[in-house]
Amino acid sequence: MPDHKAVYDQFGVNYERLVSREDYQGNILKAYQEITALAGKDVVEMGAGTGRLTCLLAPHVHSIQAFDVSQHMLAVAVDKLQQSGLANWKVQVSDHRSLQAEDHCADIVTSGWSICYLVDWNRSSWKEDIDQALAEIRRMLRPGGVVIILETMGTGFETPHPPEHLLEYYQVLAEKGFQQKWIRTDYQFSSVEEAVELVQFFFGNDLAAQVRSAGTTILPECTGIWWHVIA
Repeated sequence: MPDHKAVYDQFGVNYERLVSREDYQGNILKAYQEITALAGKDVVEMGAGTGRLTCLLAPHVHSIQAFDVSQHMLAVAVDKLQQSGLANWKVQVSDHRSLQAEDHCADIVTSGWSICYLVDWNRSSWKEDIDQALAEIRRMLRPGGVVIILETMGTGFETPHPPEHLLEYYQVLAEKGFQQKWIRTDYQFSSVEEAVELVQFFFGNDLAAQVRSAGTTILPECTGIWWHVIA
């Protein structure tokens, strides 16, 4: 499996090429809109990366603050946001466990495919780290605000097949009162060659070999969505 820390520190352009192919069905925005109204809302995004969710949500909300630990990834996000012509956003380097945002500044706090790295990269302290991140979410949310977390439920699978190393984390979210559902957010590539290249870049040789063998430009992806309203 490729080193994702290295990806996020050095290969933002290739990462953006990959994630821009995901959710060609347009299911992510629909899922947000089913959970909560977006119009007029102030949003904080944790782990924004190259701005996939930032750019998706910004046209529909009042404001969005996007945080990520990687300045390299945020530089790609800034370029995209500037090209959008929108002015209701700002980005800042910050860690999930200590975000540079004011108390009660958000109606929605969201994170996509990012809080899971507190588990992946901190195996000895991940439960404490998750608790810190959730405490930051509660601090930033206004009464009645909602937290929405997206994580993988399986790449290359048509029905949920969550990674075993994340099952305990997902159970923690359930124990803390989060509701959960899953959607398909499949990747659609322009060619088999592009599919193999980008899948190998991020997911590794085994999955890339399966894509090559199948000769497909579609890679199934199941995405879990957890949400919780803060009283």
